[in-house]
Amino acid sequence: MTAGTADRVPTHERGHSALERLVPFSPEEFARAHWARAPVVTRAADLADGLTDLFGEESVDELVSRRGLRAPFLRVAKNGRTLGDREFTQGGGVGASVADQVSDDRLLGHFADGATIVLQGLHRTWAPLLDFTQQLAEELGHPVQANAYVTPSQNTGFSDHYDVHDVFVLQMRGEKRWRVRRPVHAAPLRDEPWTGHRVEVQEAALREPDQEFTLRAGDVLYLPRGWVHSATALGGVSIHLTLGVHVWTRRHVADEMVAMALAEASRDERVRASLELSSGGFDHRAITPDVELVRAALVGALQSIEPAAVVDALEARARAASRPAPVGPLAQVAAAHALSPDTVLRLRPHVAARLVPGDDGSATLRSRLADFPVEAHDVGTFVALVADGELRADMVGLDLARRLMLAGLLVVED
Repeated sequence: MTAGTADRVPTHERGHSALERLVPFSPEEFARAHWARAPVVTRAADLADGLTDLFGEESVDELVSRRGLRAPFLRVAKNGRTLGDREFTQGGGVGASVADQVSDDRLLGHFADGATIVLQGLHRTWAPLLDFTQQLAEELGHPVQANAYVTPSQNTGFSDHYDVHDVFVLQMRGEKRWRVRRPVHAAPLRDEPWTGHRVEVQEAALREPDQEFTLRAGDVLYLPRGWVHSATALGGVSIHLTLGVHVWTRRHVADEMVAMALAEASRDERVRASLELSSGGFDHRAITPDVELVRAALVGALQSIEPAAVVDALEARARAASRPAPVGPLAQVAAAHALSPDTVLRLRPHVAARLVPGDDGSATLRSRLADFPVEAHDVGTFVALVADGELRADMVGLDLARRLMLAGLLVVED
């Protein structure tokens, strides 16, 4: 099977979860024994399903020559240097007045000369990976992105570095020799890239690797964030996918709590009060009481925060971090107009719908789309919809069902 849009089979129809296609463990065992702990190398023979439906050589050629990609979706690297956009882009020509469309001709020259092509954001531009990454993100509870690295033979592409997100590396073609070393900065945050620890990374690269192995077509590597690594293509062109898992951390919990505490403390007029005039600038002794007052207000505010409020705030961030499954506007409108009482409808996949009760018996359907108000007499129907994921149109009511379809919340069951 090739990695095209017409012959792709969604993960849930293949009999295994997205995660089970990447590791030889149950999701529970992976979470308990491997997640965020240490690298895991899985050989193709140990995986229940192949990976060839996700991406391949034809995918690369189609994306760079026929999809009109622009610079943000592609990078080119050579000898450890990332090329400037103008070195591999050009104007779109008549009817496409953009200056930074990817040039297949320039890419041909760079690739033939040993450059690595990096296709970024494939979770938005390549349908099989859009489906797969959405399913994987739902299973993990963390957002997932997809990049592809196309490396000529005997080319390293990028020097030793670490990532600030966990990754699954899927070797799609060729072979790559990997060298992996323990973190020089454990569990780095998103604003702590490897360049901030460049010296330590370079020193680590001079030591013997903790693990060294070759990935061949169909093999998968799980690499937690922070592990220093580099890879060299062997014996021909190498194509590998990197699925980056942008993990939620306790720092995100702290961010939300601090923001809430600051908002609550600011309700206190004393916190909002102006500091005294001071012609010589801030005086350490004079301002100490102000510091203590604010500290007490913040601590009190932190202690008053309900965990449920923090969870709600994190859920809002999570909803904004990903998108629901694609919906075709033309087909959706046609399906809404053709609705009949026995039409089976389901919640749009990955819409992350949750029913939030109101004070007057009504509710709000909260999701990755705009909030949808639910009248009190419809709440029971929506409870069943959220719980079961699908209902017949006559159980919802044809008028309400159409409104939900046109809001992008319901789709016709395949």
